Amino acid sequence: MRFLFVHGSCHGAWCWRDVLPFFNMATAIDLPRSPPAQVTLDHYARTICGQLTEPTILVGHSAGGFAITAAAEQAPHLVRGLIHVCAYVPVSGQSLAQMRRAGPSQPLAGTLRLSADRAAFDFDPARVSDILYHDCPPDRIAFARQHLSPEPVQPQETALTLHHAPHLPRAYVACETDRAIPPAYQVTMAGRMPRRDLPSGHSPFFAMPDRLADALHHLAAAM
Repeated sequence: MRFLFVHGSCHGAWCWRDVLPFFNMATAIDLPRSPPAQVTLDHYARTICGQLTEPTILVGHSAGGFAITAAAEQAPHLVRGLIHVCAYVPVSGQSLAQMRRAGPSQPLAGTLRLSADRAAFDFDPARVSDILYHDCPPDRIAFARQHLSPEPVQPQETALTLHHAPHLPRAYVACETDRAIPPAYQVTMAGRMPRRDLPSGHSPFFAMPDRLADALHHLAAAM
């Protein structure tokens, strides 16, 4: 069973480094981010689809839930299933930004910083550890802070129209102590999908990579 791991906002393939050793056939990719004013959700989808040579399970973290769903819309025959890890599950006709603003609370308020040209954003360094990594080991927090990069705005302001993704096998890993996406909102977005809950914050790939890998294997086995 082949897996492709997709990161969330301001992260990269590097965030999956402690999870990949638990899989025999898995890769992680970097989504395009430069120049930010020219990066679109379609670029994300085409980047993912360019890695698919056979039916693959796409794993998306946080904002990566939109990216993997966009890829599934472009190449459903190459997607065996979608697993969202404390991730946004697109609603047809809505953008990620719209879904974030519609959440039951706004834990990221005051944490996201727009660039001068409003084409990219990043996380306030003073708050990022508490919001994203509060339960992670110090060495992994330091590693993450060294690698965070600004994220293009346009993909998150783009609505996604769904045709194929809702008919593919889908599953969800909810994080019960998440400080970035409210856990109750995760459960709502997961709906009736098969779901595994972890006692983790927003970055289970650093907080409990072994337990995350076990949850992913469990959910994938049913796809």
